[in-house]
Amino acid sequence: MIITGDDSEYIAFVKARLRDQFLMTDLGPLRYFLGIEVSSTSDGFYISQEKYIQDLLARATLGDERTVETPMELNVKLQPTNGDPLPDPTHYHHLVGSLVYLVVTRPDISYPVHILSQFVSAPSTVHYSHLLRVLRYLRGTITRRLIFSCSSSLQLQCYSDATWASDPSDSRSLFAYCVFLGGSLIAGKTNKQTTVSHSSVEAELRPMALLTAEVTWLRWLLADFGVSITTPTLVLSDSKGAISVARDPVKHELTKNIGVDAFYTRA
Repeated sequence: MIITGDDSEYIAFVKARLRDQFLMTDLGPLRYFLGIEVSSTSDGFYISQEKYIQDLLARATLGDERTVETPMELNVKLQPTNGDPLPDPTHYHHLVGSLVYLVVTRPDISYPVHILSQFVSAPSTVHYSHLLRVLRYLRGTITRRLIFSCSSSLQLQCYSDATWASDPSDSRSLFAYCVFLGGSLIAGKTNKQTTVSHSSVEAELRPMALLTAEVTWLRWLLADFGVSITTPTLVLSDSKGAISVARDPVKHELTKNIGVDAFYTRA
């Protein structure tokens, strides 16, 4: 059990009551939990998975000490038919599963992990080579951490983007969004859309609607914590067409097929 808060006297009271009812040990301030390392300084909280990455690299047995600058090459379009099938995909499954958990503190690998996880049912030699590239990237960036600053403002700011028809196997679009509380990343997602978008505007507008729902929930959650946000939350996108439709979803009859997302984002 993890007890958090800024009232030390009440925390001591809660722990005393718990000890009266249960057999428990006070392990002190949080340092390590489920592979996630937590450190507290005067600047804020840092979370990382450095030891987890070290263990993962040891299990991967790369066979060399090379590192790379990026987790995936630019403009790579992987398909199920690339390369020869792996005779035993168990190792691929294990490594991809470990990387999925690592995304908790390393959002910089979320895109390649999303791509590679699509081939776990039938991975090939090509998919495995790109998986090793992600591991070599982690080796060179093993000390990177997420920070939750004590001086960060309590204002939400969000970013949304999508690549239209980017998957060559089914023409579905890939989207991503992230949410910052001040300068701290608190939420994010990378996924493939469930249906094919007819235009880049539609592809961009769908994640904007999902992000709007996420922000609505986060504002309610912060209000429950006593953090009242009275100003509008910025949702930033680089699609002029999607922004235009979100502002005025009845401007053109061709937007009827995405009108629900447009109205929801605008509400």
